[in-house]
Amino acid sequence: MHRLSARLSTLARPATGFVSQPEPRSIGSYAKGKQLSAGNFLFAGFLIESRDKAIWDIAIPDHRFEDELHGFAWLDDLAAVGDAVARQRAQDWTFGWIARYGRGSGPGWTPDLTGRRLIRWINHAILLLNGREKLETRAYFRSLGQQTIFLARRWKVASPGLPRFEALTGLIYAGLSLTGMERHVATASDALARECAREIDAEGGIPTRNPEELLEVFTLLSWAARALTEAGRKVPDGHRAALDRIAPTLRALRHADGGLARFHGGGRGAPGLLDQALAEAHVPSHTAHGMAMGFVRLTGGRTTLILDGAAPAKGRSSTNAHASTLAFELCSGRRPLVVSCGSGATFGAEWRRAGRATPSHSTLCLKGFSSSRLGVEKDGPGARAELDEVPEQVWAQAEQTLDGMRVLAGHNGYAPTHGMTHLRELQLSLDGRALRGEDTLGAMTGPDRRRFDQVMERTRYQGIDFDLRFHIHPDVDATLDLGGTAVSMALKSGEIWIFRHDGVGELRLEPSVYLEVGRLKPRATKQIVLSGTVLDYACQLGWTLAKAQDTPAAIRDTEPDDRLRLTLGPEP
Repeated sequence: MHRLSARLSTLARPATGFVSQPEPRSIGSYAKGKQLSAGNFLFAGFLIESRDKAIWDIAIPDHRFEDELHGFAWLDDLAAVGDAVARQRAQDWTFGWIARYGRGSGPGWTPDLTGRRLIRWINHAILLLNGREKLETRAYFRSLGQQTIFLARRWKVASPGLPRFEALTGLIYAGLSLTGMERHVATASDALARECAREIDAEGGIPTRNPEELLEVFTLLSWAARALTEAGRKVPDGHRAALDRIAPTLRALRHADGGLARFHGGGRGAPGLLDQALAEAHVPSHTAHGMAMGFVRLTGGRTTLILDGAAPAKGRSSTNAHASTLAFELCSGRRPLVVSCGSGATFGAEWRRAGRATPSHSTLCLKGFSSSRLGVEKDGPGARAELDEVPEQVWAQAEQTLDGMRVLAGHNGYAPTHGMTHLRELQLSLDGRALRGEDTLGAMTGPDRRRFDQVMERTRYQGIDFDLRFHIHPDVDATLDLGGTAVSMALKSGEIWIFRHDGVGELRLEPSVYLEVGRLKPRATKQIVLSGTVLDYACQLGWTLAKAQDTPAAIRDTEPDDRLRLTLGPEP
């Protein structure tokens, strides 16, 4: 039906020009733009080097690679470069798409990709039309009009959530910008307000609980609101209210270094995107207190800690969800220290599945088990396994104490298999220099104890082995210290942090990985592993993470050594 609607849209009367053109607001990467100009195509974790071929002639390694090509978000990167070579690439590839796929053929005719593409084509119209012939300009506007008509017919079948937000925002952009398309604005604007009410809850969260996806939704809503305002139209109350709900939540999900917490398939977010979106949305500047989309944020001094304090999504919303319940990330100033491995989606199916498992997060896990269980991988392009089993009971409560901030949390994700409940208590000092933690595995109820007894009998009373993991950011230099009883961690800022424990568990420093979008391979790093065995109805491990040396005052962590780089060769 997408293909049929796309072909029918080519028979409609096209747009002939702009009524008004929104100012470009999407942020591109200069480094990625330079690589594209040089013929290096890095999309969805695949790198194809082709200096002589057009972007539409290269071999497609994966459907996600193809989607990124047809979404045209790479236009932002070429616009960030803005020189003659980048402009020529942008124009050649855009008009090449019109020639090949503009009549309704090809894989790019889906509502979400079309909405994404329309926004970029309109945003970068000056870049695309500079120096082009009149016939090419007509073809450009004709294609814009046809894609707008396609969106008006097909946005309703876009998947709820981010895909539908992209489709409707693209339709609003096009309706406000193109001649003859104004009739679609009111319908799209009302539909977007209804989607806000349906998909964004009262606390400003979304069903997937993916912080980066929430940022993308917020960015689209702020773009649409700004375009409507500049065109002299009223932003619907539901649309404006959604922006007001989301902004405090996003602020609560941001670390001291400006990046978002990396949970449930999300990354840190494009540099500067969150600040830009918050500034343009004109929303109240306050941060959510307590729970924010199921996460708890502790702050002290220059230190931030964000803990996943709710159950993962289930069903349709869980295709990228992770078994990360009670995992946390910690940043000291601009330096991430304790992290999650991240999403392995761009590194293939095995890495994607591994990244979703509990051992890839900084929390406690039973050996061989995750706190939530993945279902069977579904067939078809873009299919993902949903979470079949998640903890039935998850709780987290944060409070301000005389000594700092404290959170007590727990989940029963291991009760069905082992009769075990995980309790975690974290306390961050007022100055952010010390984090004290206690992790407990216990059989809390009569049925849980009977289940535990069955497991012990089955294992001949060898006990239940578990690991407490703390994944360390790859920029941190970690070594065993004090005769193997502690781990010292040196940050590039000059800070030194020391991890110690109460002696109940066995301490090791093991290899780990840091999964990051925009790289060809996972980055090697390390993880602290504190292992124990449950032999009774409860076992508790205590530990501390404390700063032993501050950043030198003369440096104050301002060296720009962590700017975005695009690594094309082998990585450590």
